[in-house]
Amino acid sequence: MDSAVQVRIHPAVDGGVKPAGAGFSGGTLVCECTDRPVKVKIEGQVAHNHACGCTKCWKPKGADFSVVAVVPHDKVTVLENGDKLAVVDPSALIQRHACKQCGVHMYGPVERDHAFKGLDFIHPERFQESGWAPPGFAAFVSSIIESGVNPERMDGIRARLKELGLEPYDCLSPGLMDYVATWVAKKSGALPA
Repeated sequence: MDSAVQVRIHPAVDGGVKPAGAGFSGGTLVCECTDRPVKVKIEGQVAHNHACGCTKCWKPKGADFSVVAVVPHDKVTVLENGDKLAVVDPSALIQRHACKQCGVHMYGPVERDHAFKGLDFIHPERFQESGWAPPGFAAFVSSIIESGVNPERMDGIRARLKELGLEPYDCLSPGLMDYVATWVAKKSGALPA
């Protein structure tokens, strides 16, 4: 049987990773509710989009991974039904604002002192519009085991991620890890600020 059929990653990539649309300048994220859906406006293209296996990110039903990207915090505006939002875990670095009714994470700002401060994590497949930048790698791949994926499936999952062009990492991509380490080194004085 074809591995693309056997191994599902996420509905947004299972049929292949689609390229970004020319001129995509943002759009509206919408939760799953049919009654009073939460709508969040995002200005501009997403960055660092990736498949994420962590146990904190929202995943659509049946998906082993989320698809998550970042945007600048000042480019995020709640348009409708913000009263339905609540922070999932106030102690977490990413303050994931989820719809209390359907559970979809709509945006997650990083507000405390961190390399990602000023960025909001979003799930671009929730855009009403197409053209957002595709995932470029897979992060925290081993973490899907923590959510109940049989460890015996991991070789096939990593192979499928590679087929899709999503290099699997058990942390963030090397470029993002270098960015975080540089920020830490500048804060500690190991590198000039």
